[in-house]
Amino acid sequence: MAVSDRTANVKAIAFDIQGTCVDFYAPILRAGAAINNEKGLGIDWAALSAEWRELYRAAMDAVIAGRRTWLRVDRIYREALETLVERHGLSDRLDDAERDELNNVWTRLDPWPDAIEGLTRLRRRYLTSTLSNAGMASVVALVKNANLPFDAVLTAELAKSYKPAPAVYQLAVDYLGYRPDQILMVACHKYDLKAARAFGMRTAFVPRPLEFGPDATPDVSPESWFDIYAASFIDLADKLQAV
Repeated sequence: MAVSDRTANVKAIAFDIQGTCVDFYAPILRAGAAINNEKGLGIDWAALSAEWRELYRAAMDAVIAGRRTWLRVDRIYREALETLVERHGLSDRLDDAERDELNNVWTRLDPWPDAIEGLTRLRRRYLTSTLSNAGMASVVALVKNANLPFDAVLTAELAKSYKPAPAVYQLAVDYLGYRPDQILMVACHKYDLKAARAFGMRTAFVPRPLEFGPDATPDVSPESWFDIYAASFIDLADKLQAV
């Protein structure tokens, strides 16, 4: 099987991390179950994790729109957690140290079962890098904890903005040394790939139907404008002839 003409010139691959390379849903539920067990609580952590992500996205969108100053993602998550603690009446049940520990779950996420094998194969043929909205320290910790084999770590913190702002995709050009059309952006989020495509990058969609848990229904349908639709990172390596 030949590499597609649309990706024949690709030299580097940039990966979204949260959701695409790693599962955040299961680690949050594990951490939440431990808290429920320790403190005798009955919190629905599946619902709370969805609220947490909604608050995080709203804060990032406010930064992109210029409605608030830039703030690192770990601080956004911590700020959102404070809102959740107040909203759910947990102020007297979780002290600051416990809240900090819960917030740190975002640096200890689980790689999807196909992630390490697929990334290892792709790295043999291409320069591989993260391109995440999370902060540098958080992504370095996450990559190390999950044993994800990347050549480089790039995050939106370097641009003081967030995807889908063009400045974040520009980081891949500036730091990896290739033109946009020589860089493949891999994500399970269509908004990310739409912005990367508008910037001039190639795009690969890898569906993660369990990103938000078994009861969620994320949009994982193929689109004609994807350069590649791959069922997994292993499938992506197959399609790109990375052995």
